[in-house]
Amino acid sequence: MKGAPRLAVVVLLALAVGWGLNRTVRAYFFGASDPEGLARGATAAGLQGLQVLATGLEAPWEIAFLLDGDFLVTERPGRISRLGPDGDRRRSYTVPGVRAVGEGGLMGLALDPDFAGNGWIYVMLTGDGSDGDLENRVERYRLGDQSLQDRTVVLDGIPGARFHDGGRIAFGPDGYLYVTTGDATDSERAQNRGSVAGKILRITRDGRPAPGNPFGDEIYSWGHRNAQGLAWDAEGRLWATEHGRSGMRTGLDELNRIEAGANYGWPVIEGDETSDGMVAPVVHSGPDLTWAPAALAHLDGRLFFGGLRGEALYEVRIRGNDVTEPQVHFFRDFGRIRVVRIGPDGMLYLATSNRDGRGQVRDGDDRILQVDPASLP
Repeated sequence: MKGAPRLAVVVLLALAVGWGLNRTVRAYFFGASDPEGLARGATAAGLQGLQVLATGLEAPWEIAFLLDGDFLVTERPGRISRLGPDGDRRRSYTVPGVRAVGEGGLMGLALDPDFAGNGWIYVMLTGDGSDGDLENRVERYRLGDQSLQDRTVVLDGIPGARFHDGGRIAFGPDGYLYVTTGDATDSERAQNRGSVAGKILRITRDGRPAPGNPFGDEIYSWGHRNAQGLAWDAEGRLWATEHGRSGMRTGLDELNRIEAGANYGWPVIEGDETSDGMVAPVVHSGPDLTWAPAALAHLDGRLFFGGLRGEALYEVRIRGNDVTEPQVHFFRDFGRIRVVRIGPDGMLYLATSNRDGRGQVRDGDDRILQVDPASLP
């Protein structure tokens, strides 16, 4: 019987190759599928304005820029690395209580709006809950010279699991903290307003529901499967990336424009489907292509987001309330791209995620790359 599963895999591989099954099946076994029909942009070969800043990181999840030119990088096993402007590692901080299980671990990172005065940083992590199950929580620390100080649990009890943990946190233009949560592998939670799973939350710096939230609790929007990117455009509108279905039926990843109180449909609607009271994505990957979109950044009317399974940097341009079809940069050049950030110098900073257990590890992984956006066609 031990040979039966192996035989099944061989048969499926033969079908995928010999019968030309859809790109989703081929990608399931072979990695990123060729984004046919999408405009091709920059490649790493010969590109001016591309620099490798740092190497040897372990599944970096977020980047935040400090006032002195250094920047912080969260690494999923439970470290925050402080890097200099040239990428040299100055020191590492340990975040206690992190459980790096599956997709969980140390994830999001945000600086307090008054960081210059209070030195506060916020992280989102997976750890053990009071009932012994995995939970996700937001914690606050004061960034010391050599260690993290004054730990404060800002929001706990967010359902956690090996998969679908959300994890992005960001302060909005309104000064409140936005938190993406996954459905923690129970899709029905996304449609349950009694659960904070499968939502985008909006809270104060102390973890209370932000004033003006649509339901009077922490929930800002709902019906999300696994949102992992947040960004505001020049008009103050909130955009979010979200992972669609997975497994052999992967695809239908989303870019959404987020409005307070809106229901984004998971698991009731996907792709172009509609239903009363639910909002379809502004653009999606279609059923045969997987982006697995991660962090999202806005620059001069352009939205950039990383692709994990897609192994690319994607770019769309905002056109009113709509966006253009994605353009694909660096396809398969660096592998899985999780982090996309705009630095204070106006440059794009990318971080790979090939050491997260799902990527093909390359020399130097994981890396931080600096890209001049003016060099992207």
